[in-house]
Amino acid sequence: MAPEPPLLTMSGITKSFPGVRALDGVDLDVQAGEVHCLLGQNGAGKSTLIKVLAGAHQPDGGTIGWRGEPVTLKSPIAAMRLGIATIYQELDLVEHLSVAENVYLGHEPTTAGFVVRGRAARASTAALLKRLGHPEIDPARLVGDLSAAQQQIVSMARALSHDVRLIVMDEPSAALDPDEVDNLFRIVGDLTAGGVAVVHISHRLEEIRRIGDRVTVLKDGRAVAGGLPAKSTPTREVVALMTGRNVEYVFPDRPPAPPPEATAPVLRVRGLARDGEFEALDLDVRPGEIVGLAGLVGSGRSEILETIYGARRPSAGEVHVDGRPLRTGSVRAAVRAGLGLAPEERKAQALLMLESVTRNVSVSTMSRFARAGWIDRGAEHRAARAATRELSLRPDNPAVPVRTLSGGNQQKAVLARWLLRGCRVLLLDEPTRGVDVGARAELYAVVRRLADEGLAVLLVSSEVPEVLGLADRVLVLREGRVVHTAPARELDEHRVLDLVMEGSPVASAASPAGAAGPATGEGRPTS
Repeated sequence: MAPEPPLLTMSGITKSFPGVRALDGVDLDVQAGEVHCLLGQNGAGKSTLIKVLAGAHQPDGGTIGWRGEPVTLKSPIAAMRLGIATIYQELDLVEHLSVAENVYLGHEPTTAGFVVRGRAARASTAALLKRLGHPEIDPARLVGDLSAAQQQIVSMARALSHDVRLIVMDEPSAALDPDEVDNLFRIVGDLTAGGVAVVHISHRLEEIRRIGDRVTVLKDGRAVAGGLPAKSTPTREVVALMTGRNVEYVFPDRPPAPPPEATAPVLRVRGLARDGEFEALDLDVRPGEIVGLAGLVGSGRSEILETIYGARRPSAGEVHVDGRPLRTGSVRAAVRAGLGLAPEERKAQALLMLESVTRNVSVSTMSRFARAGWIDRGAEHRAARAATRELSLRPDNPAVPVRTLSGGNQQKAVLARWLLRGCRVLLLDEPTRGVDVGARAELYAVVRRLADEGLAVLLVSSEVPEVLGLADRVLVLREGRVVHTAPARELDEHRVLDLVMEGSPVASAASPAGAAGPATGEGRPTS
């Protein structure tokens, strides 16, 4: 008897966006009743691949097969009709609708051709929630009133409300506590026992070992390994497959680090925490020092920067700048104290896209150019030009709209704003995201020069080589906790990935920021 064909086959899938080849000939096959895990660093192509599978992106090339027949997934509805449901990490629920309305949104239950609303829909939803182990969730309750974990259960109930044959789960345990994770894996076991396939995306190797059957590893938009046994493939082999780059990183020379006692820290953080995001953090950054935060999505990196900057209010802890306490939860207080933030989403969070470079650079320093209630445009323009020239921003004309600049020059405009403001501490979140290869080296040189001139820099990046190449010292984060602290020279990409995927908090993590953690075996794989 001929073997059953795979439930799903994706062959040679390619997908490009302006300036980026996100998928470069990816192959994936999934069998009915298996948990197939997707692994890869941030930017490896996992999200793009599952959006192609969900019908949200159309591939530029390649073929998709479903139960041995070629198919075209023209839309999410087309994928759902085949039996493919996707639960994204960023849940796509409608907060002002009830649980039942979200579960049956777009495919309301019918009787004799008529849509059934109200009591019948709530009863069907209640049965699904009971199956998922959460009968306490009221189908009539607004989704916006639920916790993040409860919202994820609602998203799963919506998937099960269809005749689903394959469920894609993107980091499903990120918002769940250990008991809820156990319940999730019970549900996955029940589904696969009934022949439903699951594509599971997670950075947590212990989860993959626990529920996975096979693993496909993506790197730089390519599948570098497919069908590896999830439980027996050594961690070191998986990490080795995930590492490496097609792009050369050119970093400026790093000066010798001064002894910790040589200078007082500009930024001192003690016991800083936000419930559900990151635990008590101790951190020092000295003048001229670049400190990097390395970790995966969900490790609390960006949340730490935003909390220090005052955009989020901490649940505990203190922040000091130049020895003076900073009023937490206040961006205005942070800026006045000398902090500047270049956020991850600079177009949405940092730049006024329809305004000129001049206005974007001067927006945090407008009072300097005010004269009797009027803005001295000439002084504003001259100051912006001086700041942008110092960073070699191109074109050398701050009157042009900032939206016309390249990604690297837009980032320089954000840095010029804080240079003009005279900030003492620069917080950088994904500084080279959306920046081409050539411009990266320029930005690295700019950041290093600013540090050499005495600026204190706290850096977050998803790209481990970037953190190791630019930072003087690195704090490795895992699930909101520091698991290791060391000079960047003492780390390599394999070691950092070992720590972020399987590391445990070490005593050195809470030590004063100038101290490197001991060379313990914590976090090293045993396989």
